[in-house]
Amino acid sequence: METLVKIGPEFWTDGSVCIAEAAPTAEGASLAAYAKHTLQAHDWCFFQTSGTEGARKWVGLTKESLRISARAVNTHFHITAQDHWLLALPTHHVGGFGILVRAHLSGSAITRLEGKWNARAFVQKCLETGATLASLVPTQIFDLVSAQLRAPESLRAVLVGGAALNAELEAAALGLGWQVHRTYAMTETGSTLAVQPQPGAELEVLPIWQASTDAESVLTVQGPALAQGYAIFEKGRWHWEPIPEEGLRTRDRVEISAAADGARFLRFIGREAGMVKILGELVSLSPIQDRIEALKLSLGVQHADAAVCDVPDSRKESRLVLVVSGINDDEATQMQKGLNETLRPFEQILDVRFVSAIPRSELGKVRLAELRALLHWRITPWEPSHPAE
Repeated sequence: METLVKIGPEFWTDGSVCIAEAAPTAEGASLAAYAKHTLQAHDWCFFQTSGTEGARKWVGLTKESLRISARAVNTHFHITAQDHWLLALPTHHVGGFGILVRAHLSGSAITRLEGKWNARAFVQKCLETGATLASLVPTQIFDLVSAQLRAPESLRAVLVGGAALNAELEAAALGLGWQVHRTYAMTETGSTLAVQPQPGAELEVLPIWQASTDAESVLTVQGPALAQGYAIFEKGRWHWEPIPEEGLRTRDRVEISAAADGARFLRFIGREAGMVKILGELVSLSPIQDRIEALKLSLGVQHADAAVCDVPDSRKESRLVLVVSGINDDEATQMQKGLNETLRPFEQILDVRFVSAIPRSELGKVRLAELRALLHWRITPWEPSHPAE
């Protein structure tokens, strides 16, 4: 991990442009110059998106928008100076940086988990510091559950974001005493947009956000913590893509409902980019990936990595394959069988591909575009639609 950034009072009004990087790079220096001289940006922060597909973009957020987002989370979880954060996320991602902002505004203590992520070291540091709060990604929760590590009594809430936390893993974590709160967040919202009020509950949209959906259930968000836009480097130069005044149309499909008391709830359906068509049917890869993670636990193959991916099919338009790494033939067959027991007929996985490593982002998301490219050379036009038949 990178060196921890200390946030002091002067940070918010010194007029600086903060480029969130693990270490200084020429690209970051170039972006800072572009932001200052071309965008006339003052008191802004830029974070790279951590999405699963598409060109790299730098999201531009004002420092004030980051504070607004942090205040909303602090209010929701009643975070005060009596709390103690254990930081186990990189601060060059908005999820980790957001912890620094929340701690600064609340006056709560913060301790960084040094070195490479290790589940047992995390628990030990919790015990040593009496940490009350943490923010983790599902991969880290998976490691804690796989090692059957019980939550320290001091830890009252663990915010889980960066990717979807499947129901089986959530239940296993709760069974070990981990007070996990699923969150729905994105870089463009300066971190959290919706969160579970209590473990196991529905995701509640924080009051600072307006959320709406279109006819395809694609989410649009508006609010005071929303990013200003994207800085994109293409063809040797920077250009700016502002977020429209009417809000950010995301790539996510959700359902939004309202309670009698005015609270709004969000249920994630799937990501546009993770939607594929098979025999004319729309298939979301997200719940299948959730099932894969659950199967790894039940089959005892936590050491392995696995992902679902779509490949071209001359008859069905697309078909699904199971991509695995660090697993033997028998284990892969068990996982394939377990998946197919829950999939609809046109979703059945009849092909397993072995790779040396599955491309993932720093937060553990499968990089679908890279995985598709990795598999491309293995796919030939004449390959049968049903190789296992």
